[in-house]
Amino acid sequence: MAERERILVTGGNGFVGRVVLATLRQAKPDALLYSASRSKASDLAPDVTQLSVDFEIADDIEHVVQSTQPTAVVHLAAVAEPARARVVPQLAWSVNVFGTMHLAEAVLKHSPDAILVYVGSSEAYGASFNRVQGPVGEDVALQPMGAYATTKAAADMLIGQLAYDGLRAVRFRPFTHTGPGQLQNYVASGFARQIALIEAGRQPPVLTVGNLDAERDFLDVRDIARAYLAGIEHADTIERGDVFNLATGQATSVRDLLGLLLAATREKIEIQVDPLRLRLHEIDRACGNAARAKAMLGWTAEIPLAQTLTDLLDCWRRRIAASTVHPT
Repeated sequence: MAERERILVTGGNGFVGRVVLATLRQAKPDALLYSASRSKASDLAPDVTQLSVDFEIADDIEHVVQSTQPTAVVHLAAVAEPARARVVPQLAWSVNVFGTMHLAEAVLKHSPDAILVYVGSSEAYGASFNRVQGPVGEDVALQPMGAYATTKAAADMLIGQLAYDGLRAVRFRPFTHTGPGQLQNYVASGFARQIALIEAGRQPPVLTVGNLDAERDFLDVRDIARAYLAGIEHADTIERGDVFNLATGQATSVRDLLGLLLAATREKIEIQVDPLRLRLHEIDRACGNAARAKAMLGWTAEIPLAQTLTDLLDCWRRRIAASTVHPT
């Protein structure tokens, strides 16, 4: 009789974690699902076992792995906002690097046959985007430019090293992704929230923006979640520590992204640049080559950006309609 799958998702009550758990449940209805986060969420599916863990504490992390004995781990827990990592870099290093190290070591000790899906970031390529023509591949040098990107690059390399020590791991470098449920701290969701507030008469018809000329490879979070599922399902056919970009291969300017959102509303909205939203040393264009993910995992991005943004805007409309205060 086949062993029942036990899948641990760290950061499971976050934006991406919720989508990953839903994707796993649909694909693996008989699997035991665990969500490990600093706090428990009241709105996760009742069939997901929630575990509290502090990713700055090695013993906490080890206890979660030891108690669940996972057959697979999707590691999403991180200080994920670049702005926050810039303000509290010590926390970013503690959680993003040392937390990852403690998790990997616990897996090696207590569930050595488990596959660890490490979720890195395309931001680890950093300055390489400025010197490489066209979409970057996985062989391009990691040259991170900020605290968040540096911690993700360091953890990425750490997992690669531990794969040589026997860790069954697959590494992903997802490019910018968005979708329903994302916090307002990110560009597409921030725009969508402002539009929904304007439509509801709760914000003047002025939308504040940062740099509209930056170009990014935007994806839907639901496509990203499918990739992490594919990483688990193809664990036996890829090399330990293998690394995959998750990208569309197409760069879209923030200006065009905003245009798609504005096309979904009838409101006449003024665009106003907020100097505080402009980031120093911003990369002009970031675009990825995901040919390896297609060839080895059978994965490609499927959801059109216009659909992603429509779904995101509709999500904010529902949240604002149901709220008596400005939702965050």
